[in-house]
Parts: sequence; C-alpha cells; structure tokens
Amino acid sequence: MIANINHVKTVLGEKRAKKKLGQNFLIDANIVGKIAREACDKDLKTIEIGPGLGALTECLLKYSLSVDAYEIDPEMYEILNHTIDDEHLKVYLQDFLDADLGIYQEKVNIAANLPYYVTTPILFKIFESDLVYDRITVMIQKEVADRILAEADTEDYGALSVETAYLFDVHKLMDVSRKAFYPEPGVDSSVVVFALKRARNRLYEESLFTLVKNCFRMRRKTLHNNLKDLFPLETIQEAYASLGFKENIRAQELTLDQFIALHDKLYER
Repeated sequence: MIANINHVKTVLGEKRAKKKLGQNFLIDANIVGKIAREACDKDLKTIEIGPGLGALTECLLKYSLSVDAYEIDPEMYEILNHTIDDEHLKVYLQDFLDADLGIYQEKVNIAANLPYYVTTPILFKIFESDLVYDRITVMIQKEVADRILAEADTEDYGALSVETAYLFDVHKLMDVSRKAFYPEPGVDSSVVVFALKRARNRLYEESLFTLVKNCFRMRRKTLHNNLKDLFPLETIQEAYASLGFKENIRAQELTLDQFIALHDKLYER
C-alpha cells in the first residue's frame, strides 16, 4: 500500500519533496480509494496528472481499463516505474501542459491530485481540449474549488466559474484536511467531480470563453470598460439595451445565462 506515511518516507529516503512542483503526497488510503472509485470505469482508460509516488495510481489501476500517467519530475518518474510494475500503466515523463492530447481518440476518464500552483492552467487545458471524457475527478486547493463552485455576484466568482458551469454538472465529493498529506501543505483541499452536461460545440465555446475571460480581465472595471476595445460602442449599447443591463454593471454580476445572452447579442452581426 503506497498511501501511508511509512512507505512515503522510506521511498523518499534522503530525497525531499520539491516545493516548486507542489509535491505533497497523499498518505490516507481511504481518501485515495474514494477518489479512484469515483473517477474510474473498468471499460475506460484513466489519464492521471501528477502521479508522484503512485498512491492514487495504484488504486486507479484497480478500477480502470488502463492508466496513462503524466509526471514532470524525473525522480518521481523513476520511482513510479520501479514501484508499480503493471502492463496496464504507461508513464510519460512530461509536463501535462505540453502533452499532445490528440493521441486520445477514445473516451477517457481523468483523475489527479493537482499541484496547487498549476491547477487553473491544467483545468483550462482539459476543458478546451478535444479530449472526449466521461468525467474529471480532481483534488485541488479548497480555495480553487470555492471559485469553481461560486455563484454570480460573489467574491470567488470568475471566468473559471462561468466556463465550468457552462460545460459541467459539478459537485464536491469531499473536503480533505492538509493532514492527509506528507509533507503537510499550508492549506486544505477538496475533491471535485466534473460531468459533461451538453454536447460540445468547439467554435461556439471558443468564442464564448474568450468573451468571458475578457469580461473578467480587469475585475474592478465595469463590464463596458472590458468590452470597449473589443466591440464598437454602438454594438455594446444595443446589447445593454436589449438585455436590460445597467450602465455600470460588472462581469461578476452576470449569471451564466446572461453571459450567453450577451455573447449571442454581441456576435449576432
């Protein structure tokens, strides 16, 4: 069993977890098991991001058809290949952000204990890729989970909240104490599950998400100030009048449906 403190300390030996890579290793086997059971399907391959010492990897292999794991650290890559000998596991020594996801033509699942410093770029890469996936199950910083699940007109609400709400039904599987990791991080975590809720329309999504990101470009500015370099004043004014927006409305006040309506109005020409 890899997910325990004694195994982690033994395997690491004189090595130290790399802070710059966000290395905090899960040492609670119950949590690992819950994540794997939620994330996997016996008929599908699972893509794992940042396997580290392999605590989650070991469990994903029990519930998946196979596992492709992406590891950025050469030391962890060597340890993982030495620790887990399974023909259904393929480990890539590669930054997931540089990975060519076009190699996956079949439907997959995605699971990860994501490094905190790179959570948002990884999620955006997955969301905006051509991957066909059943669900995404990730352990992330609780603060990021709060942003993902945030509702309009709250402090945590932003582009990630809107994009997530458009694409997925999202639920929090559980909160995870920092004490479930070694070394112990400075924050608590949450496990969040994303399930696609609509057919993908890549061209529409690209246009909508680009608009949303631009709307949140400067949070303290009004929506108009974030739009004025992108659209003619007349077009913005017509959209506002049609949708009943007040002149000084800000991006964080708009619901998902209002963002969709704004997008469709601005681009209807």
